[in-house]
Parts: sequence; structure tokens; C-alpha cells
Amino acid sequence: MTDTILDLGPQARIIARLAEGVRDEQLAAPTPCPGSAVRNMLGHVLHLSVAFRDAARKDLGVTTDGNPGAAAPDLAPGWREELPKALDELADAWRDPAAWTGMTRAGGLDMPGAVAAAVAVDELVIHGWDLARATGRPYTPDPAALRMSHDFLFAAAEDPSRGGGIFGPVVPVAADAPLLDRAVGLSGRDPAWTAQPAQP
Repeated sequence: MTDTILDLGPQARIIARLAEGVRDEQLAAPTPCPGSAVRNMLGHVLHLSVAFRDAARKDLGVTTDGNPGAAAPDLAPGWREELPKALDELADAWRDPAAWTGMTRAGGLDMPGAVAAAVAVDELVIHGWDLARATGRPYTPDPAALRMSHDFLFAAAEDPSRGGGIFGPVVPVAADAPLLDRAVGLSGRDPAWTAQPAQP
């Protein structure tokens, strides 16, 4: 999938800062991911951080076998402390070159370590955009992570066995659009999505 060992730390810190800025009253707000409120998205990011941390460590078991298509997880008390810790551990685990070699498992699927890393990066980049849009925050992902996310999503969209994308139908985006918009479109999201104002 890739010969590049990417430091996930910069993108993980961006997610941690976004999460830190989420106000309690925003937890029920919708996100660009249908059926997921901000609280569910944060719960998902927490779960995936633990799962891909353990995938990097080749510590396979309950955390790496979970079904990613299951119901969106909710947040437990203490998430504000747990999420940045899990993100730090995720980034640290993927700094080990051994994490990128051999086979591992995430979401119940066996895959090469480098592919699992690309999936983890993509999750952080796209869900960072989800959280930023849902909470009205500016978002500039780590450039190296964004490039890896885009390339991963582009390859998936071009793979006929996947039926045009891995997260839903690709949303067409202009070829000269910013790279983030193109990645978001490849993820099945509309780059123009904005949170709807509350009804009076």
C-alpha cells in the first residue's frame, strides 16, 4: 500500500485539539456522517484509536475484532481524558517500523500493517473534518496525513471490487478543488456540508 512510514502524531494532535474544543451542548449536533451525532463520532474516534493502536502493536483480540459497521458508539464519562490519551498511544504505536510490516487485524479484517496504517490515517483525517464541520471549527489537517488519506481513498474508489468507494458513493468534486475537498468527496461526503441552524 505504501512505503512511507508516516508519523501519525501531528494529525492525532489536531483531532485532540478539536475534541478539546467541543462543548457539551454540541455533543448532540449532527455530523456529515449520516446517523452520527458529535458524541457518536467522538466515541468512534476513541474506539478506532484503541483498535488501531493494538493493530500496530499486533496485540490482536477484542479491540481489533470489533465490527466497524456496528451501531455508532456513545461516549462514556471520562472521554475527555481518555481520547487524547488513546490518540497519543495510537501515534506512538505506529512510530515503530515493525508496525508497518507483516500482517495485522482491525475491524475484524486481516490486512498488511501498512494498509492498516493508511486506514488509521484516513479515519483521523476524514473524521477530523466531520468534527470540525459539525462544530463550526476551522480545519487544516496534517499535509502528509491528508496526502496519504487521499491516495488511499482514490485507490479504493478505483478498485472495481469495492463498487466505487469504501464509505459510500463518491461525491463528485472538481479536479482542481483543494486536496481536502477531493478526499472528502472520495469518502462519500459533500465538501459543502454545513451544520443546519437550529429551528426556532
